[in-house]
Amino acid sequence: MSDQATTVHRQRARDLGLAPGILSPGPLNAITDVSGVRVGHVTRIEGAHIRTGATAILPHPGNLYRERVPAGIVVGNGYGKLIGATQVQELGELETPIVLTNTLATPRAADAILDWTLAYLGNEDAVSINPLVGETNDSYLNDIRARSLSAVAIREAIDAAQSGMVVEGSVGAGTGTMAFGWKGGIGASSRVLPASLGAYTVGVLVQANFGGALYMGGVPIGQLLGRYYLKNAIDRGDADGSIMIIVATDAPVSDRNATRLAQRALAGLARTGAAMSNGSGDYVIAFSTAESVRRSWPAGDRLLATGELPNELMSPLFQAVIEATEEAIYNALCMATTVQGYQGHVGEALPLDQVRALLQRHRPPA
Repeated sequence: MSDQATTVHRQRARDLGLAPGILSPGPLNAITDVSGVRVGHVTRIEGAHIRTGATAILPHPGNLYRERVPAGIVVGNGYGKLIGATQVQELGELETPIVLTNTLATPRAADAILDWTLAYLGNEDAVSINPLVGETNDSYLNDIRARSLSAVAIREAIDAAQSGMVVEGSVGAGTGTMAFGWKGGIGASSRVLPASLGAYTVGVLVQANFGGALYMGGVPIGQLLGRYYLKNAIDRGDADGSIMIIVATDAPVSDRNATRLAQRALAGLARTGAAMSNGSGDYVIAFSTAESVRRSWPAGDRLLATGELPNELMSPLFQAVIEATEEAIYNALCMATTVQGYQGHVGEALPLDQVRALLQRHRPPA
């Protein structure tokens, strides 16, 4: 990996004067602004060919298998390997951490989740577990066929999960990813609704590894910098890849409305200029951490008694997730560092000085 990957100071989008939307972010401007949500990374950088990792998202600090959260999944384009998706779609709930990693590490990530869940105190009678694993393909910078990540290594990400600021950029599942022809990575953002709308928080984390023609705040950055999908009418593959979008909220929403929330995240993705091409796996997983909508297991013969947000109050949350998704993608790009990896390939960091100058030149005055 180049020296630049570890020494160049990077800045988040807001440090460049880019603050998408009309709603305010939470204190950390991260998915962990949703109380109880924790994030952990494991990063593998070995020799000149291994540039990969895993990122774990835990909805709350308790027993996820016993206290399940309502969840929804939306597929923008299904070219991907989302382990565990059908049970979430069927039952509308999560029972494990979510782990993001590279394409060929998904089975081992599932093993890591199984090991962690089986070992969790109180799960001694668990005989059916639905691990949820998402992926993007990091084979441009990483020797993906080496399958360097073991289940033991990936479990480190789950064990390391914590609240507080999320480390972004070329880390964890974003270590070897690319986006819009530049180095991609992990990015996060959040939005908080005003008290009059419930003061709910929506947080987003992305694993950005996709292409298109980058727009930032409505400015065609990709075109202005001469790097974008279909430039010169030649498809160089810049649009292929994938993105995983994880949405958390403390609003008490049902799994049906969590799915509706996930659908709106794709609008935030579109704002960045994503091509959503044939070879791009574009997935959104959304869940609610609110205790009033959690589902204890086993439920026995008890009826669920939930207090959930009605449809009429969902629109502000839709706005929040669109804005937070857009900014999380910008943060992934802005915080990613230049990485040299497999076969000498280089993922160049987005040139922030040039981006700042272009934003100042082309955006209308506030």
